[in-house]
Amino acid sequence: MFDLIRNHQRLTLGLLLLLIIPSFIFFGIEGYARFTGAGNETVAQVGRVKVTRAEWDQAHQRFVDRARRQQPGLDVSTLETPSARRDTLDAIVRERTLLAAAADMHLTPSDARLQRLFVSDPQYVGLRNPDGSVNRDLLAIQGMNSQMLEQSLRQEYAMRQVLAGVEQSGFAPVAVAARGLDALLERREVQLQRFDPAAYRARINPGDAEIEAYYKANEPQFRAPEQAQIEYVQLDLDALGKGLEVGEDEARRFYEANAARYTTPQERRASHILVKADSGASAADRAKAKARATQLLEQARANPAGFAELARKNSDDPGSAAQGGDLDFFARGSMVKPFEDATWALNPGQISDVVESDFGYHVILLTAVRGGERKPFESARAEILAELRSTQLARKWPEAAEQFTNAAYEQPDSLQPLVDKFKLVRQTATVQRRAAPGVTGALASQKLLDAVFSNDAVKNKRNTDAVEVGPNQLVAARVVKHEPARALALAEVRDRVRERVVAAQAAAMARTEAAARLAALRQAPAEALPQTIVLSRMQTLGAPREVIDTVLRADPAKLPHLAQVDLGDAGTFLLRVTRVLPREVPADAEEGLRRQFAQTWSAAETEAYLGALKKRHRAEVKPAAAAARAASAPT
Repeated sequence: MFDLIRNHQRLTLGLLLLLIIPSFIFFGIEGYARFTGAGNETVAQVGRVKVTRAEWDQAHQRFVDRARRQQPGLDVSTLETPSARRDTLDAIVRERTLLAAAADMHLTPSDARLQRLFVSDPQYVGLRNPDGSVNRDLLAIQGMNSQMLEQSLRQEYAMRQVLAGVEQSGFAPVAVAARGLDALLERREVQLQRFDPAAYRARINPGDAEIEAYYKANEPQFRAPEQAQIEYVQLDLDALGKGLEVGEDEARRFYEANAARYTTPQERRASHILVKADSGASAADRAKAKARATQLLEQARANPAGFAELARKNSDDPGSAAQGGDLDFFARGSMVKPFEDATWALNPGQISDVVESDFGYHVILLTAVRGGERKPFESARAEILAELRSTQLARKWPEAAEQFTNAAYEQPDSLQPLVDKFKLVRQTATVQRRAAPGVTGALASQKLLDAVFSNDAVKNKRNTDAVEVGPNQLVAARVVKHEPARALALAEVRDRVRERVVAAQAAAMARTEAAARLAALRQAPAEALPQTIVLSRMQTLGAPREVIDTVLRADPAKLPHLAQVDLGDAGTFLLRVTRVLPREVPADAEEGLRRQFAQTWSAAETEAYLGALKKRHRAEVKPAAAAARAASAPT
C-alpha cells in the first residue's frame, strides 16, 4: 500500500509545516460558547463524529494562548487570520481521523504499555513525580484529573502508531534526491539592471485633477476604520487570589504527605551471576540450574573479592557477564520484581541468597547505593506555598467563573457589579474589529473583539457575555462610544493621496523605460547589463523572490534568456540569464541536505497516507460552515 502511495501521490518538495494540536488542549474549563445554539453548528465531520463550531473556537483559542506563552513578543493577530483558523480546524480533523484509524487497527496501547510510555517519555516529565507517578496537583491546575490524562495519553500514543509505519519506512531514491537538490542548489549567472521609481519622482508633480481622480477611483483605500471606545474588566487567577494566603502548618503537612516528591530517588548498583532456566523448563532442569546457582553462591561468599571473575566465567547473562556481572545503577521499577526486592534488601557489600526469576536463578552482589536524600522543608517552602496557592485557586475558579458569567449577563447595564463583587480594576481602550499589531493580553482576543462589535453591545450598549480570552481568564466589556467606518474627505487625506499618485506614476515611468531598454537589448544581444551576479535558491543575495523565480525558470536549452520583472512600487528589473553553473556545496553539507530532503520526502508520504485515511474514514470540512467562519474573521 505504501508503494502505491509513493508512486501515485503528488509530493510537495517544499518544507511541510504540520500543525499538531495534542489531545491535551481539548480538556480544561469548557468554553461558554457550548451553551449557545451557534456553538453546536457542525463545521466538520469524521465518519459519524462531528466537530462543532464551539470546539473549533476553543481549540484555536488554546492554540493562540499557548503561542502567546511560548513567545511573549509574538503578534498574535497573525494567528487570527482565516488561514490560521482553517489550520486549526484541519488539525482537529487530522486528530479525529487518526483516532478513527487507531480504533479500526486496534492500536490502543495496553495499561502496562501506557504506564511504560508515560514514565519514559520526556514530553511528560513535568507531570511526573520523582517516583514516576502522576502529579495530581499539577493536573488539577490544568483542569484535568487522572482519568482525563489517561485518555489523552492513550489517544496520543495510538495516533503515533497509526503514522509510525509510513514515517519510519520512507526513503528518497538517490536519483530523485539528486534532481530535487539540483532544483535547490543549481546556480545561474545573470546580468541585472534595476529601474528604481525613486529616480523618477523628481519629474512628477501631479495636479489637483489627477489627485482627485485617484482619490475617487481608490476611495476604499482612504476610510477611517470602525472603532469602539470600551471599558472592560478581567477575572483571572491573579485577581481571584488577592489576599489568599497559605498557612505554614498546611505547607508542612503537604511536605510530609508528599515526601517522595522532595526525595531524590534511590538507585542501587549491583552485579549478578545468572544461571539461565526458562520459566517453561522442566522441573528437573530448573532444579539442576538452582543447584548450580547454589554452588556459585557458596564460591562467591567464600571469596567476595573474586565475584567479578566468577561472573565473567559462569554467568549466562550476555549483557553483563563481560563486565563481571555489573548492571550499573538502576532505580526501582527497572528490574523484575524478585530481583529488585532482593537487591533492595541488601546492604552494600552483601551477597544475596539464590533469587529465582522468570530468567532463571541469580546470585546478587550489592556494590553501591546513591540518592535517597530528602530536600529540607526550608528549601522547598516557597515552591510548596506557590503550588498550594495555585491548587486552591484552581478549585475556586469554576465557581467564580460561573458567578462572573452570570453577573455579566444578569446585570447587563453596568460593569460596576463585577467590579464590586470581585474587586476588579476597570480598564479602558479603543479597539477595532481586528487586534492591532503588537497588542497582547485580552485585547488580542478575537473572540472578545467579536463580542464587542456585536449588535447588542454596539446598539444597546449592553455588557458583552463573559469571554474566555485565555486559560482561567474571563473578560466582560461594554461599549462606551462607537464610531462606524466612514470615508475620509479628500481634504483629510490629500497628502496621502498625492504620495500614492507620485508612487504610481514613478513606477509606471520605471516600467516604461525598462520596456524600452528591453526592446533595445533584443536588437543588440551583445550589449551587457550593468551588474553580473550568480543566483540560486540557496544564494539569493537579497534579490526579490520574483527575480529568483524568473531566473531559475529560464530554459537552460534557450540561453541567454531576457526578461522583465515588474515589482510595482518596488521598481522593475531587467535580467539576462547567461549560463547554468554546477552546484557548489561541500560534500559534508550536501550529505546533510540529502538527509533533509529524505525527511521532507518522508513527511510528504506521511501526508499522502493521511489523505488516504481521511478518504477511508469520510473526513470532511463543511464548506458553508468553514467559509462562514473564515469570513467572520476580519481581514
